[in-house]
Amino acid sequence: MLETSTLRPLIEIVGEEHVLTSDYDLDRYSGDALTPSRAFGAEDAFNHLADAVVLPGSTGEVSEIVKLAVTAGMPIVPYGGGTGVMGGALPLRGGLVMSMQRMDRVLEVSPRDLTATVEAGVVVGDLVGHLEDSGLMFGHDPYSVPIATVAGTISTNGVGYMAAAHGPMGNQVVALEVVLPDGSVLETRPVPKYSSGPNLNHLFIGSEGAFGIITKATVRVFRKPESSVLTSASFDSFDRGFDAAAELLAIGMRPTLLDVTEDDSGTTLYLLFEGFREGVEAQEARWTRVCAEFGGIPTGPGPAEDYWRFRHQSGENYKRTLLGRPRRDRWARWGGGRGFDYLHMALPISRVLEYRDRCREIMAGTGVRVVEYCIWSRPELFSMMLRSDETAGDDIRERLASVVDQILTLAQDMGGTMEYCHGVGVKLNHLLKREQGTGHDVISTLKRVMDPGNIMNPGKLAL
Repeated sequence: MLETSTLRPLIEIVGEEHVLTSDYDLDRYSGDALTPSRAFGAEDAFNHLADAVVLPGSTGEVSEIVKLAVTAGMPIVPYGGGTGVMGGALPLRGGLVMSMQRMDRVLEVSPRDLTATVEAGVVVGDLVGHLEDSGLMFGHDPYSVPIATVAGTISTNGVGYMAAAHGPMGNQVVALEVVLPDGSVLETRPVPKYSSGPNLNHLFIGSEGAFGIITKATVRVFRKPESSVLTSASFDSFDRGFDAAAELLAIGMRPTLLDVTEDDSGTTLYLLFEGFREGVEAQEARWTRVCAEFGGIPTGPGPAEDYWRFRHQSGENYKRTLLGRPRRDRWARWGGGRGFDYLHMALPISRVLEYRDRCREIMAGTGVRVVEYCIWSRPELFSMMLRSDETAGDDIRERLASVVDQILTLAQDMGGTMEYCHGVGVKLNHLLKREQGTGHDVISTLKRVMDPGNIMNPGKLAL
């Protein structure tokens, strides 16, 4: 709980109704969708609560709050929609959780520039709906569309279902407005390319609020396609489906959706081709040849239509049943989740299949098994869903934790990265320096210069 000497100035900035200190609010905002059961070795991170929650309504108010926090030496943790699955919103050192939910205006849509300028707290689904009237669409489409905010997805550089064509969220960023750790406001220019120094947008993309608080973003938008075709094919092995997907990209095709999934039912490649009519027809025809070349059996649009129709279902369920609930309700989402995890590694295309084989060797005899392999949007982006055999003994969680670390460090040792989708948060903090090496020294130096008091989401990015 904040002292009156700090609480009163906060209330003067945003109004009493926008400073929350009840037990319910401190609990509700002191976490995201990460559960202790998946935070192997980082369980202590869940023992901390915010001292207060503040809801600014403008960039000016954010700036004043940051200046107050600097003077008080008080940490600030930015909070978007709360859908992060890595613990990036956990207040590891207490302080203020700054919810951006009041800053939810779509400020401008430019069909000519193909951009939209929005405040940080705009929910992705609301932006999608707003663009409908202009015949436009957004290029970022995560499972969490009904909840996630634009600034939150930028801060984790998330990947969505349309990333095969449009790339991750960071690729959608044209310009940013950011309140820096001293309270000053940085605005980058809304142009697609410049060479007058480094592109400072990239300092904030994927940095989980460690270098500043995003208050406004100009993002790319796209015309709705003239034509779209969903299709699918089954393969007799993951390797063959993988090779077919790699060939598609190698010859220059960029489907909107590209997903190869292997589970108990077999291996399926899901595709969505979109664009101008003649281009879609050409892609569909060429895909038919590639499918045959790699032994794929066309299964028509049905499986892909089901995939596409239900892609946001887990986000919608989370919003309906758990959003705003106490943390323990959210933690119980997986029934305790004692033996479950999902991992997202990025590797060179040439190493992915070898990596998959070596992961199987790591899991052999551990009581941990893969229930789903997947590549998502690009062959380099490889995912696994793990479950443990609940009959394997009381130490199964420790063994799962060991297996997870071995799988992640193997990706690093094979020239890859341990996460491509959700950021680092607290779950992967312990492996970040190992992966970045000298690169982590660089970001540590930047952090010390920009944020000498370490008030911006301290403890994240191993800072």
